[in-house]
Amino acid sequence: MKNHVAAVLYVILMVAVIVAVDVLFFKDRPWERLAVNVGIVLVFGAFYFRFLMRP
Repeated sequence: MKNHVAAVLYVILMVAVIVAVDVLFFKDRPWERLAVNVGIVLVFGAFYFRFLMRP
């Protein structure tokens, strides 16, 4: 159960970072926004699999 709570909090943090970057930097640039959002998700995914996922 503790692992599920951590994963949910991690996803909420990722969404908050994506929304903040979208609002602050990429309001009128849809393709750049999409590319940056995909990059953020990939970085969060790599960090999750490298450091937070239990073997």
